[in-house]
This record gives sequence, structure tokens and C-alpha cells, in this order.
Amino acid sequence: MNDLSKYQFEFLVETCYLPEQSDESKSSFVFSYTIEIINVGEKSAQLISRHWIITDGNNTINEVRGEGVVGQQPIIKPSRLFKYTSGCPLSTPVGTMKGSYLFLGEDGQKFEVEIPEFVLSKPHALH
Repeated sequence: MNDLSKYQFEFLVETCYLPEQSDESKSSFVFSYTIEIINVGEKSAQLISRHWIITDGNNTINEVRGEGVVGQQPIIKPSRLFKYTSGCPLSTPVGTMKGSYLFLGEDGQKFEVEIPEFVLSKPHALH
């Protein structure tokens, strides 16, 4: 049995409302999100796929699955980070995202890492 404790990641998330890409009259609210994936473990791992659960303000859920992130499947070495920016359209001014990344460890073992929920919100939409 392989020891998954040698694989550990932390995430930093920053979100931004994009008014220039949104059309509020058509209930189209576009957000960007930047995620830093920091390898705080002892071994390298390659991010091979993603799974997002996106929930808008009406509790409508959209699931997204795909290979890698932004067209890449980065290998993240210990004490290093990988940072990327992507986008998410919503039909409401507030929503949430959460999900997971599937990694392939340097020992050939696959494992999933949960991404905690974060909020997408148009400025002043939340009190």
C-alpha cells in the first residue's frame, strides 16, 4: 500500500467579477478565478483532471469534468506551486464552486484532492 501522506496540497483562490464580459440584462454574470496549487508534500504529482460543481444563486448545479486545467497537466514538485486563471459564467450575480483534482503521484498512484467551496459574487451582491 502506498503512503498518500507524502502528497499534500494547499489551495489559494482569488475571484473577480468581469462586468465587461457580463450582460446583466440577459442574466449573464461572468467571473474569473485564479487558483494557486501549492505542493506542501514530499513528492511530485501531476494534475491529470478536474471536476467542478458550480452552483448558482437559484441552486442550479452544473458539473464540469475535463483533463488538466487550462489545457495543461502540470507536474507540481514539492515546495513549488502552479497558478492558473480560468472563467465561469453564471445566470445569477452570486454562486459557488467546489470540486476536486485527480493527481498521478510519482509512484504511479492516482489520488483525488478536494477543493474547498469558494464564492463567486458580483461586488455588493452579498451584504
